[in-house]
Amino acid sequence: QVQLVESGGGLVQAGDSLRLSCAASGRTFSNYAMAWFRQAPGKEREFVAAITWSGGRTYYADSVKGRFTISRDNAKNTVYLQMNSLKPEDTAVYYCAADVRGPIMALAGRWNYWGQGTQVTVSS
Repeated sequence: QVQLVESGGGLVQAGDSLRLSCAASGRTFSNYAMAWFRQAPGKEREFVAAITWSGGRTYYADSVKGRFTISRDNAKNTVYLQMNSLKPEDTAVYYCAADVRGPIMALAGRWNYWGQGTQVTVSS
């Protein structure tokens, strides 16, 4: 099993930046692809970004491309989401995910491990 703990969320103004962190721990020695999803009230969980274990490939939802950057530090077992030019529409609980089953990373049901989420609120 893998445990994921997100941090870095908070309340910010539109146009501001935040960096989310997801720290992974557990007893396995597996290497995992990682992703960020988000879920706003009354909406389905939405894919935000994903990164391969090596960091060589990244994937972004169209709604965040050019504003958000996913990265990872394998030595620290941590994945990051740098969020710039935040909009009120980015308000959601942001979840970290690890270990995808198959090639379709945008499907939440394909990920095996999830964190508890961190709240991001963007005011206008």
